[in-house]
Amino acid sequence: MHDIASLITTQEAEADEDFLEDEENKITLIAAAIIGGAEISRQIRIENRHENRLYLCRPQLLPNPRLATPWQVLYDSQNDHAFITTMGFDVQTFAYILTSGFATCWHETAIPRNDTSTVANPRPEW
Repeated sequence: MHDIASLITTQEAEADEDFLEDEENKITLIAAAIIGGAEISRQIRIENRHENRLYLCRPQLLPNPRLATPWQVLYDSQNDHAFITTMGFDVQTFAYILTSGFATCWHETAIPRNDTSTVANPRPEW
């Protein structure tokens, strides 16, 4: 009788141990899901913030404004975000526009301004 009671107690202890181990595994999985979900949510917020960013960052700003025009620095950066922010389309689209016939007009037409001559050369040759 004593052996049966001891066996039952041992089986109950093992069952309790298995139950606790299963509960710990469930809690670990839930914690991992919460942490993973929080990280995914953070990444989505970062991506959305970048899509809605309507300002330029330091690499797109002039290091010395006396050496180059803002347009030259912007064009040389070939940065899609900077192009989209200032012109509304990306680098590849601007290149397509230029190669589709706009380059001649772009290089030969002066930008209308009140403080410059309309008969002077519009831009130095590239």
